[in-house]
Amino acid sequence: MHDVLIIGAGITGTLIARELSRYKLDVVVLEKSNDVGNKTTNANSAIIHSGCDPEPGTNKAKFNVLGNPMFDELAKQLDVSFRRNGSLTIALDDEQLRALDDLLKRSKINGVPATRLTKEQVLEIEPRISQQVRGAILFPTAGIIDPFNLCIHAMENAIDNGVHLFLKQEVTAIEKVNDYFVVKTKAQEFTSRIVINAAGNYADIIAQMVEPIDWSITSRKGEYFILDHFGKDFVKHTIFPLPSAKGKGVLVSPTTSDNYIVGPSSEVIPSRDDYATDGLTLQNVKQQALAMVPSIPFGKVIRVFSGLRPSCSRHDFIIEYAKSTDRFINVAGIESPGLVSSPAIARYVVNELVKPLISLINKEDFNPFVRPYAHLKEMDEKSKESFLKQNPEYGQLVCSCEKVSLGEIKDLLSRSCPPHSVKGVKRRTRAGFGRCQGGFCQPKVVFLLANHYGISPLDVPLDDVDSPILVSRVKEVK
Repeated sequence: MHDVLIIGAGITGTLIARELSRYKLDVVVLEKSNDVGNKTTNANSAIIHSGCDPEPGTNKAKFNVLGNPMFDELAKQLDVSFRRNGSLTIALDDEQLRALDDLLKRSKINGVPATRLTKEQVLEIEPRISQQVRGAILFPTAGIIDPFNLCIHAMENAIDNGVHLFLKQEVTAIEKVNDYFVVKTKAQEFTSRIVINAAGNYADIIAQMVEPIDWSITSRKGEYFILDHFGKDFVKHTIFPLPSAKGKGVLVSPTTSDNYIVGPSSEVIPSRDDYATDGLTLQNVKQQALAMVPSIPFGKVIRVFSGLRPSCSRHDFIIEYAKSTDRFINVAGIESPGLVSSPAIARYVVNELVKPLISLINKEDFNPFVRPYAHLKEMDEKSKESFLKQNPEYGQLVCSCEKVSLGEIKDLLSRSCPPHSVKGVKRRTRAGFGRCQGGFCQPKVVFLLANHYGISPLDVPLDDVDSPILVSRVKEVK
């Protein structure tokens, strides 16, 4: 019998698990994929929003504003790339210029630092913005982060502090028996006193296994461009248009890996698993981005991708007990600004919803820090030379584009939340994220995984369950 069972290992589920790992509890996390953070968390804008946009008084506004200042310490503890580069919301005509006043008022109500800028001030700090710009608001607390490793390292830290993770566990039924739940998956059964539903795009389906609900989740697709490393400080801030009913709009932003991201689109789709991209949609994204930053070199695009956001019919985050029982907690509809809100949501769920149900006794040996990672790029030459003498495998490159070494990948495989797929390695190290998109390093990664897990290269997946790369040996092909 477990104390708490969490369904879903995206950023919200993993940070709730980490928060619970502070206490003497038996906590398990179930994830239907073969890795954590493999759906919504895997494909988003990677922005730590300031909190200027959400409607005052909503959960989105509350948790965005609470979550934003938590990231300096959180990124340090979890060894995740993060920087406060600030964001600019720009106006390109007189009507938009007047609309900036409303955004500024909303920012003040939400308690978000903001500075109104003239056209001249905007072009002084971001000279590549369109000469048509009429003004902007600068939000200095906004930032950019590595969302993959934020989630992965949060889960790793939770596991190191006693949480148990079960992958490839798609939940098929939930039954309440007296004062506990039986949670059935395709593989096995689990029993738990408390269940937390953090199932992302499937949160409403999970909730309906317990009781009828008056809300639903719809998937909203966003499509993006990723541009290669070029022109350091091409833009320094995250550039936004004015927000609309569809969301925050198409952004242009640097990333923590010194690439540039452009997007997303925002279209409701019927499928919860459709990650295809569309040429016309991407062309529209491109035109919106060029209206803000006309010199974006789209010839430098190395990848396009899409992500699905769980949009709730209530148009807000749902963070509450089920109506029929307080031992089932829904954490649903965590779309933008979900990433920045996630640590504050996790703290609220534990302190305000779990704590009244079960005794929370602090662990004396809780460690909020992940085991240190080696960062050769941050070492001076003397330190790097000394490190490589002691750890020569860190000098053997597997991915030349992103300078990822054999030592880094072997270190990942020795950790408590290791990759099981080629893209699992990619998300953790960026091996395959470069210009050749894995054309040279992917075969090496396949064989490293096969050797580590003692399986055939034919059984190494590209990404999720049932995503084979190799189908047979060459000499077996008929």
